Amino acid sequence: MASSSESPESSESFLRKRRGDPLVSDSLSHDSCSETAQDEHSTKYDKKVGVSSQTGTYWLTRILLLRAIAFIYFVAFTVAYNQNKQLIGEKGLMPCKDYLRSVKRYVGGKIGIAALAYTPSVLWFMDWSDMDANLDGIALAGMALSGFVLLMGRANMIIMGILWILYHSIVNVGQLWYSFGWESQLLETGFLGIFLCPLWSLAQMPRRCPPSLISIWTFRWLVVRIMLGAGLIKIRGDRCWTGLTCMDYHYETQPVPNPMSYYMHHSPWWFHRFETLSNHFIELVVPFFTFMGRRMCMVNGVLQILFQVVLIISGNLSFLNWLTIVPSLACFDDAALAFLFRPSGGARQTLLKIQMEEAAGHRPPATKGMLIRRVLNVSLGILIAYLSVPVVMNLLSSRQVMNTSFDPLRIVNTYGAFGSITKERTEVVFQGTLSVNHTGEGVVWEEYEFLCKPGALDRRPCLISPYHYRLDWLMWFAAFQTYEQSEWVIHIAGRLLANDSTILSLMGHNPFQDREKPRWIRGEHFRYKFTRPGSSSATQGKWWVRKRIGPYFPPVNLDGLRGYFQSRNWPLPGSR
Repeated sequence: MASSSESPESSESFLRKRRGDPLVSDSLSHDSCSETAQDEHSTKYDKKVGVSSQTGTYWLTRILLLRAIAFIYFVAFTVAYNQNKQLIGEKGLMPCKDYLRSVKRYVGGKIGIAALAYTPSVLWFMDWSDMDANLDGIALAGMALSGFVLLMGRANMIIMGILWILYHSIVNVGQLWYSFGWESQLLETGFLGIFLCPLWSLAQMPRRCPPSLISIWTFRWLVVRIMLGAGLIKIRGDRCWTGLTCMDYHYETQPVPNPMSYYMHHSPWWFHRFETLSNHFIELVVPFFTFMGRRMCMVNGVLQILFQVVLIISGNLSFLNWLTIVPSLACFDDAALAFLFRPSGGARQTLLKIQMEEAAGHRPPATKGMLIRRVLNVSLGILIAYLSVPVVMNLLSSRQVMNTSFDPLRIVNTYGAFGSITKERTEVVFQGTLSVNHTGEGVVWEEYEFLCKPGALDRRPCLISPYHYRLDWLMWFAAFQTYEQSEWVIHIAGRLLANDSTILSLMGHNPFQDREKPRWIRGEHFRYKFTRPGSSSATQGKWWVRKRIGPYFPPVNLDGLRGYFQSRNWPLPGSR
């Protein structure tokens, strides 16, 4: 271990003895891909430790990437554990057991290669008699493994591979509730994370398995595609992006605003123009900095991370922005990230020891395992390059599609966000009544509240990112469709009529708690707008004002829904 008391002069002269011969460990670290020789082979003096840190190595980058991936996995599995039973469980709105049975029938009635290719999931091999236990088991296993990697900053290919398989198993049976683009983005990021690690070793900095530069570049390539996809879909989509007016609407009409969205919405018009121009610059120009050498690559990383932080502050976009930060971390090498680690002891001292040994020509002897790993790294690069062909063709196409996978394992995907901006915010509000006759005089309709989406006018917008309320998000989409296009809305209404505890656990407020069951449920359609600061509504503590558009779906009761539920093979509310 290098001593922190070692003199700067002696350590610098020691590092100047570094040889440039391409030994096996060096080629494994760089995979025959290098940036400029000056960037890759230069050193930086670390005043705190008393020795120099070398640029162009990625030991600390790997630790940070693994922890970041593990953090997103932990959030995603936590969301799954808290919500899967209500959404795709035994009593869920779209039971995954029914979905798997339909896939099984579609592929010929057998659980084989065809079924696995259509819906890759370990649930095929589990006991379906208690699907809730299966879903909970997968989520808890994912939370435990990702929690370990997050806390310890170390993993192997086995752990990262299991995490990838477990989340795949949920996403592929999640149906509508897992149809968001960030599910594929997490699966692609998680897949790349597998190849950051040694096969078996859980050492944080395994000497015989340096981070592969090919692996680092797959992460950089990912963030380039994410940002270009998002930027190009905007230029080709809504005219407000080229007219620089989209940000006049975005904060108010985004799926789940947070408190800061209110204040951002009321920013001056010129600030919104600046935001839109900045968005285009960061998404369409900055990604190319990745290919312009070490310093410009780091500029790209800094700008992308700051951009995502602004998005996190201004809205509840699930873990999307947190996830997009992850590949941006690959833009930084050990010299850039050393300040994040303790000056004495731990990973930073181990790194300096490794770099000094390499400078002296003391590298581990080549082994068969190291050669196999090099072949594996090259194979990864070839695979990503091959699967990127349709993705790049899609980026270049005038008919670009976003958030699409071209392979069943979602290894390389297309991305994009907010290609069109809604100019008005509409909401569906569920209301119930105890009245026998819903058309009679004096009928009192009481409103349900969701956990996060706008409802009561005086309720402060929630702040939940990176957590994700899946039902709240889908209600945003349902609001600018019809109930015929979103039949699950009627399914919810039926379950509310039965005071179903499974569905009510996804709601923020049940007006009929500890009371009789409602006799009628209806859906009302409203147009919501932020109150103007200083207005009478704002001084009354209201965040929103709303105007009724009309009925979203008419009043329904259990008897009236019986035939509707039977025709769709849904269990009758209260019958199970």
